[in-house]
Amino acid sequence: MLRLLVIAAIACLAIKLVFGKWPWEYLRGQSTRSQALFRARKLLGVRQGASHGEIVDAHKRLIAMIHPDRGGTNEQVHEANAARDLLLDELPDSLSDNSHRDG
Repeated sequence: MLRLLVIAAIACLAIKLVFGKWPWEYLRGQSTRSQALFRARKLLGVRQGASHGEIVDAHKRLIAMIHPDRGGTNEQVHEANAARDLLLDELPDSLSDNSHRDG
């Protein structure tokens, strides 16, 4: 029994050294915020470290495709706007006056 505990402890340490996380940390899912950020990046089609300009350009391209005048819905536009706002808020140099948002 002691041998099994020692092997388990060594395996845990090895996993921590190789992957940077303890084994039980893999059992927890991603936080809600990180899931929302992932979905927002996927919707706009931008990479994780996208700049302010890349996010705004991707948003404009998406809005051009999903605008209600082109067959899209208001819900799709609101979702795109929310994704843009979420990603812009995550930028380290995000604007404190929120002038990038639409009214």
